[in-house]
Amino acid sequence: MAITVMKRYEMKYILDAVQTEYLREKLEGHMKADAYGLTSIASLYYDTPDYRLIRASIEKPVFKEKIRLRSYGIATDESPVYLELKRKAYGIVYKRRVQATVPEAEDFFAGADSIGGDGQINREITTFRDYYRELVPSCLMIYDRTAYYEPDGDLRLTIDEAPRCRVEDLTLKKSMKGIPLLPEGSTILEIKVQAAVPLWLTSILSEGQIYKSSFSKYGEAYRRIILPGSKRITHSGIRMNEPAAQLIRFPA
Repeated sequence: MAITVMKRYEMKYILDAVQTEYLREKLEGHMKADAYGLTSIASLYYDTPDYRLIRASIEKPVFKEKIRLRSYGIATDESPVYLELKRKAYGIVYKRRVQATVPEAEDFFAGADSIGGDGQINREITTFRDYYRELVPSCLMIYDRTAYYEPDGDLRLTIDEAPRCRVEDLTLKKSMKGIPLLPEGSTILEIKVQAAVPLWLTSILSEGQIYKSSFSKYGEAYRRIILPGSKRITHSGIRMNEPAAQLIRFPA
């Protein structure tokens, strides 16, 4: 099984349709779209029954973490999926990623000893699971992504169209349908780099009035969809229904 470790800075931006077209045009000559072109991606987020991970994340702490199972297109029991442990500390993103199958991932969250064989990455992911004790499917995030790369550098950039989510039918094997999270035509730009953003890209963003955002796909789904409809009991005994939203501090 393939195992990957990543360490980089990641910055997000929300673009309208005009800004998206402007950016695509300006990237020509600087970056190339990868060989996969526009790809539909589904990420199944796991969380505790009281949504401990996302509730901590939206408080914008110095350190936060999440775990998700990702597929490219609709998954089958035999197709590769990727279990990703993602942590962010002081603006730097650390990602551990292991290839598996849906049945292997389900067995792992049900208590199997490991996923992806022996090694440091397996130990980190297993320790994470055991620390939170019970991790269950919480939200399915879906979007259509075009990824760009800089031929002679480490810069990576993605544009996610039609971000949408489901809080029912939480499986990677059913469909790519979901509830829209942004107005039609809006996209999410992510810039991923190990050092500084190059000056040419900074100039393009400035000229296009494209500014950083703290938007989180899972966080937005939790705020708008999960929290108002949830009847689960939190660790503190608070019933997480719509009135309880007053007890959660959301970023402006």
